[in-house]
Amino acid sequence: MAGFPKLIPAFTVQVAIEPPKAISSSLTVVPFLSTGGTIVSEPSYPIKLDAAIEHGADYIKAAPDGRHVRLDVQSTARDAATGSLLRFMYRGKIATTGDAGRVLRGEENAGTTDFGEAFSIVEFEVGSKELAALEEKVYVGSGRFVFEPGKPTIVEYKVSEVAA
Repeated sequence: MAGFPKLIPAFTVQVAIEPPKAISSSLTVVPFLSTGGTIVSEPSYPIKLDAAIEHGADYIKAAPDGRHVRLDVQSTARDAATGSLLRFMYRGKIATTGDAGRVLRGEENAGTTDFGEAFSIVEFEVGSKELAALEEKVYVGSGRFVFEPGKPTIVEYKVSEVAA
């Protein structure tokens, strides 16, 4: 197995989302709520981040065959310790043939999903020297949807650093 990368658990991301809005027949936007979203380092991860998501949206483009969608997320967050703004973005894919597809279609029987149908490549842009190491790393995430009665839908990602 020499040469294969390993994953180091880095962050848990939770984003509170609004209902999807169609832009065209194949493009949907899902705005983020300005409160309730976080990016928090795992306790053992050396880069400490405790950020609140302030703004963002997910642009979702359906594949022609309908079996998956492509994600393009752009957002800003503010780190509690430094007060610094950072850009948090990811691109990814979600399989639409299972539980995640029911969520994306807004079906009544949709509920909390398992990890394994949504994957992403995560990037950061920062202006502070305290968080500069975020820009030097490669990150991937595995996501799911979380439903709680009376609360906004949460998109949750477990994000890992890719290492040698």
